[in-house]
Amino acid sequence: MGTLGMILMVVGGIGMLVFGIQLLIIAFKKSIGWGLASLIIPFVLFIFVAMNWEQCKTPFLRWLAALVVYGVGAAVSIAGGGGASLMGG
Repeated sequence: MGTLGMILMVVGGIGMLVFGIQLLIIAFKKSIGWGLASLIIPFVLFIFVAMNWEQCKTPFLRWLAALVVYGVGAAVSIAGGGGASLMGG
């Protein structure tokens, strides 16, 4: 079960990276200020998504789905016995 959890975590992590970059591209297309602020200041990207929902809806929802896959993978990995090695035991 630990291997399945790790695979889900990798797939979810790659998905979050790809869709996060897509959101950053949209922010930079809007303006350099939004793009830089999204990179530097925490949670500004979420404000940008809320203000520009029509443009950001698809990549944000896909990012959210990838986050869920990552979380399920982490839970499966920990429940499958992989948690002891993750916590130093």
